[in-house]
Amino acid sequence: MSVGLLIITHNDVGRVLLDATVGMLGVQPIPTAVLGVISDTDPDAMLDRAYQLAREVDGGDGVLVLTDLFGSTPSNIAWALQRDQHAIVIAGVNLPMLLRVMNYPKLSLDELAEKALSGGRDGVLMCKELRQ
Repeated sequence: MSVGLLIITHNDVGRVLLDATVGMLGVQPIPTAVLGVISDTDPDAMLDRAYQLAREVDGGDGVLVLTDLFGSTPSNIAWALQRDQHAIVIAGVNLPMLLRVMNYPKLSLDELAEKALSGGRDGVLMCKELRQ
């Protein structure tokens, strides 16, 4: 049994993040699918596709759904998916979040969601010059 990962974002944002993550790690340890939503896409068709992808990656322990912008069409699709699927949705996906998730493939859905949140938060820093 394992948790699956579904990334639902605008256009190819999710695919690019996943490709960068796999390139850095050299592996993709969690069953993962990506759904790119373009502006003229039928949301109902995208929701149907999201359900299909969630079923494909769910190894029996649920699906962590990462989306890019809360309140946007991709996050609305993710939110609708959460109502009927054993899933947790987190908005604001970024590369540090995805890297953190991929480093903990054996965690439960709840634990993996917490790792995603901490990776996302901890990976956002203000980089400024050190002054002495």
